[in-house]
Amino acid sequence: MRKIRTAVLISGRGSNMAALAQAAKSDSYPADIALVISNIPDALGLDKAKELGVPAKTIDHKQFSDRRAFETALDAALTESDIELVCCAGFMRILTPWFVNRWKNRLLNIHPSLLPKYKGLNTHQRAIDAGDKEHGCTVHYVTAELDGGATILQHALDIEGTDTADSLAQRLLPHEQDLYVEALKKVASEMLSVSRCGK
Repeated sequence: MRKIRTAVLISGRGSNMAALAQAAKSDSYPADIALVISNIPDALGLDKAKELGVPAKTIDHKQFSDRRAFETALDAALTESDIELVCCAGFMRILTPWFVNRWKNRLLNIHPSLLPKYKGLNTHQRAIDAGDKEHGCTVHYVTAELDGGATILQHALDIEGTDTADSLAQRLLPHEQDLYVEALKKVASEMLSVSRCGK
């Protein structure tokens, strides 16, 4: 069975990346995690990727003169590996319109809020401070507008009276992993259907 060649961009521990890579080991899963790229040389997720047998490399953004130069190198690495779909998973770089447009409709991100609420950072604390009854996570397409692309899937979670930002983040993480696995499955399946129809 053909699978969609997928790359995961990370900056940290790679927990969502690992969930995607584990899911992709199933013969019936429509995506193959073919490459992991980190912009942070000592990101823990790089070791995790290697343990899972996924090719991993670093493209350190600090080694480039500007964002465009970094993203040109990133784009080249993705193209060289025949990547068809890109998942941002804790990738702490805001991508320029140039890169986003090159990967239009093939660039996914997971965000820890029920978008369009709480774009940007500190989402857990902002939800608690606002007195929200529920919080959650969203997988969406990446566009030039920060956290503004079309929603693919969402998952909601009740906020408990004793929750702190840290406890809410910890309770949400397994749901983030499950949601990203389902969202990638959905998008990759649709891409395979379109490619089959086009033949």
